[in-house]
This record gives sequence, C-alpha cells and structure tokens, in this order.
Amino acid sequence: MCACRSNFSRCIQALACACFIMISPLCRADADVDPWEGFNRTVFAFNDRLDTYALKPLARGYQLVTPRIAQDGVHDFFNNLGEVKNLANNLLQAKFHSAGVDTSRFLLNSTIGLVGLVDVATPMGLQRSDEDFGQTLGHWGVRSGPYLVLPFLGPSTLRDAPAMLPDAYANPVRYIADVPTRNSLYGVSIIDGRAQYLKAEKLITGDKYNFIRSVYLQNREFRIQGGNVADDF
Repeated sequence: MCACRSNFSRCIQALACACFIMISPLCRADADVDPWEGFNRTVFAFNDRLDTYALKPLARGYQLVTPRIAQDGVHDFFNNLGEVKNLANNLLQAKFHSAGVDTSRFLLNSTIGLVGLVDVATPMGLQRSDEDFGQTLGHWGVRSGPYLVLPFLGPSTLRDAPAMLPDAYANPVRYIADVPTRNSLYGVSIIDGRAQYLKAEKLITGDKYNFIRSVYLQNREFRIQGGNVADDF
C-alpha cells in the first residue's frame, strides 16, 4: 500500500511539474504583484456590469419566487454533482480518506437523498470537500502566478485558469445528451451559485476590485494549505 501510494505520488508530482513547465516562468511571479491590473480592471468592469444588469436581477428573482426548501434542494443537487470533481481531485492529491468520504457522500445523497436533493451525508458526519484541479496543482507545488480576471468567469490566476478545463470534464452535466436539458441545468447552476453570494455583498468595503482580489487569493491559499495559513486580511 505504501509503495503504491509512493508511486502514485511520484506520478502526480511529475504531472504537476509538467504543468509548471508549461506555464513557467510567468507562474513564478508573485500573485500579489498584480502585473496585469490594467487588463484585469477592464475585464472586472465588464463582468461587474454583466452581473449588475443580468445575473444579480435573475438571482434576486429566483430567491423571490422560489421557496427556501426548493432553493436548498437545488443547491444540494448541484453540490452532489460536484462530488465527482471533489473525488477526482482528492485522488490526484493522494487524499484517499477524503476521496472515500466523497464517494460515500455521493452514493448516500444520490440514493437516500433523492438524487442529491437532500443532503443526508453531512448530518451523518461526512463533511463535504471543495477541491478543484487548481488546488491539485497547488498541492504539488505549482505556484499561483499572477492574478487574472477572466471574462464571464471572474477571479482566477495563471495557474487556476487553465485548470478549469479538467474540472469541466468532471461535471456530469457535460455528458447529458439532450442539449436543452444540459443547457437548462447549466443556467440554473449559474443562478443558484450567484444567489449564494447576494448577502455577502454587504461585506464589501473600499475598492471593490482590490477587495475581491484579496478575498479570492487568500481563500485559494487557505484551501491549498488546508487552513494552515496566517489570515492577515
């Protein structure tokens, strides 16, 4: 078992090194420097207008007309689909215990929890992970690189932006053959995700760009380090 884990770890380290070489030397830059601030602020302003006139009104309308119990069910449903991504990245990080928890959560919530509409796993002590491929690369030593704001997608880094692609392939919605159903699920997922942050907007102070940038970068560092960071925000 130890030898298998060692070989697996070496393989993942090799993968991380390959990814590191592909995006080096830019990835070696300190993310706090923000060398692309001019570009980032332009994209941020575009995203902010899109959010103000489209996503935020949709999210508010969704909360207004949808009963709370239904909102919770929708959110739990998409969280359950996300267990596939969590499982894949926990395996890539050699976190086998967490991968086992992810598997148990998915099986329990998909069956007893009515295809994920009810989260029965958390009350049973099976806490949800929140892993992605960017965190996997960070786990194996790939630095974040400069901060980067993506059109439509929002805050990211040079490391995390291309890492979104492998995660997209871990989304079960991608493999639904019926296009209208697949697109409808994507749309509901976006609105549900935006609705989760409506209350959090009240916490924003000062320059909105700098605030969101600081929150994003520190949150990413917190996740990658497993909470073992000094929070100076």
